[in-house]
Amino acid sequence: MTDLLIPNLISLLSSLLQRVAECNDLNRPLHTQKLSIFYGLIRPDISIQNYLERIFRYANCSPSCYVVAYVYLDRFVKKQPYLPINSFNVHRLLVASVLVSIKFMEDICYDNAYYARVGGISTAEINLLEVDFLFGLGFQLNVTIDTFCDYCTYLQTEMLLRFPPLCSLPPVPVVGADHYSINDDHLHPSQLAV
Repeated sequence: MTDLLIPNLISLLSSLLQRVAECNDLNRPLHTQKLSIFYGLIRPDISIQNYLERIFRYANCSPSCYVVAYVYLDRFVKKQPYLPINSFNVHRLLVASVLVSIKFMEDICYDNAYYARVGGISTAEINLLEVDFLFGLGFQLNVTIDTFCDYCTYLQTEMLLRFPPLCSLPPVPVVGADHYSINDDHLHPSQLAV
């Protein structure tokens, strides 16, 4: 992806996460969900879009980290069905997934204290989020080339639907067999799009 598409990727990911969080806020009452370290007592004042843009601005990582972070979020919600993404936990899940992705994907990265400042949380809290996120994933961090390509294809298709080129044929969505799809007509409340 070029540098011009990175802000579109950030915007797209935040939009997808916003849809999932809103859907789960409406369809999954908090009393039916397992509380965890990822839940805040109140909804953060910063939007998902602004939060992800902040992470993007200061994390200095490759675009592939955001795709892998999205893969991790999808895996997390599949492995933790009683912890659906909602407006009380999406920010903490997001910073944890990007942190883990950066540490797994990048050769050089900042320490947790830096990412804690970027995420607006304490170092102790980001350390706990990282550990809980890793256990929630069952430490399954490897993303195969096929899986990465499936998610990239899905995100590119969503991006084309959202930002269509001036002259082109309509895109045909491609979804991997082990992924869930969300569109505006049929939302699966606890699952991410792919």
